[in-house]
Amino acid sequence: MKIGVLGAGSWAIALSVMLHKRGDHTLRMWEFNPDDAAMLREKREHSVKLPGIFIPEPVEIDTSIASTIAGAECVICAVPSQTMRSTMQRIVAEVSRDEIDRVRYWVVVAKGIEIGSLKLMSDVLLEELPELEASKVIVLSGPSHAEEVSRELPTTIVAACEDIDAATRIQETFSTATFRVYTNSDVRGVELAGSVKNVIALAAGICGGLGLGDNTMGALLTRGIVEMMRLGRSLGAQESTFSGLAGIGDLITTCISKHSRNRRMGELIASGLSLDEALGKMTMVAEGVQTTKSVYDLSRKLNIEMPITHEVYRTLFEGKSAKLAVKDLMVRESKPEWW
Repeated sequence: MKIGVLGAGSWAIALSVMLHKRGDHTLRMWEFNPDDAAMLREKREHSVKLPGIFIPEPVEIDTSIASTIAGAECVICAVPSQTMRSTMQRIVAEVSRDEIDRVRYWVVVAKGIEIGSLKLMSDVLLEELPELEASKVIVLSGPSHAEEVSRELPTTIVAACEDIDAATRIQETFSTATFRVYTNSDVRGVELAGSVKNVIALAAGICGGLGLGDNTMGALLTRGIVEMMRLGRSLGAQESTFSGLAGIGDLITTCISKHSRNRRMGELIASGLSLDEALGKMTMVAEGVQTTKSVYDLSRKLNIEMPITHEVYRTLFEGKSAKLAVKDLMVRESKPEWW
């Protein structure tokens, strides 16, 4: 299969390397920054985002989004969530309608909710690409750090599409001996889980940075999944999805892993840095920062109680002390566990 990859960050590189090793795909990655594209073509490695992982020579690296999509049967959307809409608009402006229509599978691997519109990434594609059908949009999500996938450590993930045949085709296309893909029809639930877990991971980093214990982390993950379920239920997602790979699986991994950008961001905030100072120390995008805004706005719009999300928001954007945020979570009104 001919595959175009939008983006050349760590996840785009990891997937490209993995898919190339299967031996039955041809791949072309699009990098919008000409200097970064030239560096990747010369060094065949991104020493900052994914050090030590060689990009095979047959994987082409291009600055033309039209060339990347030309003839592709599958397009992987691996740009940051907050640039997904502008990327789709660029496709419409630079790629012929025939080439866009020829793509059979649009695979979304970015995790986030757009600020302002509060739209999921699948919604953004459906709004921006002319006459795109939901049956062509597949969301790929789950516990899958690029650092481990690129080193062929066993990983499981879920492909979600309202058309289960399309999800199954992507399952077949992406599966390897170390990358196991399951299918799911709950696109909304899979996307919400992958987005909100990044907010909880910020909280996990704050707890870790404050030196809090295992009891705290266990409580955070458990109550975090409750917040994910509440939001999902209100938006029509299936609760069972949040108990699966895209939900509790990805939540655990992102909250405890040394590779987690969002956990690292939380640790920096707990150390006393301002949001701008913490962002300045990050070499890659922590999607949870912007997603916190969107989830906070969604919870207020839908009148859903999400106390962890609200305290993360106040800590990041209102300058609230991380220690005070933890205290305020603990002394809230007493309630039954399930309500």
